Amino acid sequence: MAETTVRLGLIGAGRWGRAYIRTIAEMADVTLARLASRNPESAALVGPGCAISEDWQEVAGAPDLDGVIIATPHALHGEMTRAAIAAGRPALVEKPLTMDTAEARGVLDLAARRSASVVVDHVHLFHPAYRALKARVAELGPVRTIRSAGGDWRPDDGRGSVLWDWGPHDVAMCLDLLGRSPDSVTATRKERRHTPEGVGETLALHLEFPGGAVADIEIGTLMLHKTRYFAANCDRYQLVYDDQRAAPLVVQPRLEDACVAMQLKEKVAVAPDRPLTCAVADFAAAIRAGSRDLASLRLGVDVVAVLEECQRLLGRDPRSAGAD
Repeated sequence: MAETTVRLGLIGAGRWGRAYIRTIAEMADVTLARLASRNPESAALVGPGCAISEDWQEVAGAPDLDGVIIATPHALHGEMTRAAIAAGRPALVEKPLTMDTAEARGVLDLAARRSASVVVDHVHLFHPAYRALKARVAELGPVRTIRSAGGDWRPDDGRGSVLWDWGPHDVAMCLDLLGRSPDSVTATRKERRHTPEGVGETLALHLEFPGGAVADIEIGTLMLHKTRYFAANCDRYQLVYDDQRAAPLVVQPRLEDACVAMQLKEKVAVAPDRPLTCAVADFAAAIRAGSRDLASLRLGVDVVAVLEECQRLLGRDPRSAGAD
């Protein structure tokens, strides 16, 4: 029996909103039925069957939708997610959930009271290579240390936020893989530099977890090329997820002889599915199943708490962050 088509609404047609539009257009069992956007060019992005509204509340509360995707500037996520919950619509919200821990907890409390379904799109958690890494860690662990790096060459005029744009990815993977929040957080600004394109910076985050595991994260907009590197080190093995490589997951023994270790490394075969496609497919499956699992939302709250503490240590106002 064919699966029922899931009708979704999308709030926001910026960079990530357009990515959702393209992704949904390629899926057979999901359709974009409504779009909230004030961009007059939005009609050219969607099919004739998609209703466009300038009022995001019309989409958040539309009774003919099965779920709502929120892909707007970070500071709007909390209000829009609460509106979807209040209307009884399952929500898939872009990272970060909010930019304030108290607001994030308020969203969680409301979702728990309403038995709502909310998924936070920490998109790398949906990558087949990361999922395979997590499965292998269950066999080879425990994880002792994590080294992670994410960024690109994207200096701007100082209005963006390296921490809130790039940090949610790495922090979410660390917390998800270790299954807990850190009990100690350190954040330092390694570099801040003016370039012809604008101001760029590099941040270093250090997380210490109950049980002794530690994670070192470097994120920034001064990297010479796009970087997404996540290495989980167990006692005897290192597992590396790198979505910029042809083999995005490699497992190799941790040996003193580096040459031997390289010879023994395993390039793990993973599905070629794009992580955003996986995220939307999982969201649609949860809608069909009537899921009320709040694990993703709880993780989203924990990620915001870590980032807010990093922001406090760095001493800059996070509300200057740009849009998804």
